[in-house]
Amino acid sequence: MTDPAALPGFVVPEGACDCHMHIFGDPARFPPAAWRAYDPTPATLPVYNAEAARMGFGRVVFVQPSAYGTDNACMKEALRARPGDSRGVAVIGAATTDKELAALQALGVRGVRLNLVSNGVPDVAAASAQLRETAARIGPLGWHVQIFALPDLLAGIAPVIAELGVDVVIDHMGAGDGRLAQSRAGFDDVLALLRAGKAWVKVSGANRVSRGRVGFEDAVPVIRALVDANPDRAVWGTDWPHIGPHKAGAPRPVVYMAHDNLALLRLLGLAVPEAAVRQKVLVDNPARLYGFG
Repeated sequence: MTDPAALPGFVVPEGACDCHMHIFGDPARFPPAAWRAYDPTPATLPVYNAEAARMGFGRVVFVQPSAYGTDNACMKEALRARPGDSRGVAVIGAATTDKELAALQALGVRGVRLNLVSNGVPDVAAASAQLRETAARIGPLGWHVQIFALPDLLAGIAPVIAELGVDVVIDHMGAGDGRLAQSRAGFDDVLALLRAGKAWVKVSGANRVSRGRVGFEDAVPVIRALVDANPDRAVWGTDWPHIGPHKAGAPRPVVYMAHDNLALLRLLGLAVPEAAVRQKVLVDNPARLYGFG
C-alpha cells in the first residue's frame, strides 16, 4: 500500500507519460556492450509496469541505456510487449543499417540518444560532429536527437543544437546543479534554446540536480525555470531504475538507488502548481514529441 506521505500531491492526469526510464533484462539473453561504464542487472518490464500502475502512468518511453551500446534488443522486446502505449529512444552507430532503422521505427522508436557523459565526455568538436551526423541520419524519419551532456559541453554545442534542423531533447534538466542564484554557462544556454523553441527538456533526474541526499527540493526552482522557459517543450520522467554512480571503462555491477518515484513526482507538483501546465508536461507534450495518438 502506498504511503500517503509519498503521494505527489495532485491527481495524475489520464494519459500521463513517463518519458525517461530503462529496462534491463537477463544478462544471458541481453549481454552488455564490451565498452561500458557498469554491468547491468535485471530491472524488468513486469516490475516497472507495477510501479507505473502505482503512479497512475499509462504511457512510457523506453530509453536505451548506455550499457547495451547499439544493441537495442532488450528495448525492442519491451516495445513489443506494450504496443500502442510505448515509444522508444534508441542508440545507433555507423554499422546500424537503414533496414534496422525502419524496423525500430515500426516498433515505436522516435529518437536517438547521444550519451555524452556515461562513456566518456567528448570535446566540443567531437560532440558537434556526432550531433550533425546523427541528425543527418535520422532527420528523414522525423526522429529527434536526445542528448545527455554536462553544462560546460552544452554551452559549447548550443549553437549547433540551434541550427541542427531536427528536434533536440536535453536530458536531466541539462545536468544543472540546483544553484540558480548566479548565471551559469550551460544551464543558461538550455534556457535560451527553450525560449527560442530550439530544444525540448526532460525535467527528470531531480536527484542528479540536487546537492542533497534526500528530499531534493533544491531541484524545484530548476524545474520551474525550465518549464517557465517554454511550457510547451518540457516533459517528465522517472529515470527508473535510478542507476547509481559508474565510471567509463571500469564496469562494476550496477547499484540501483532506492528513490521513490512518487516523491520525485511531488517535486514536479511543487515546481508546477498549475494543473493546466502539468497537463502539458505529463500528457500533451509527450503526445506531440513521441507521436502518441
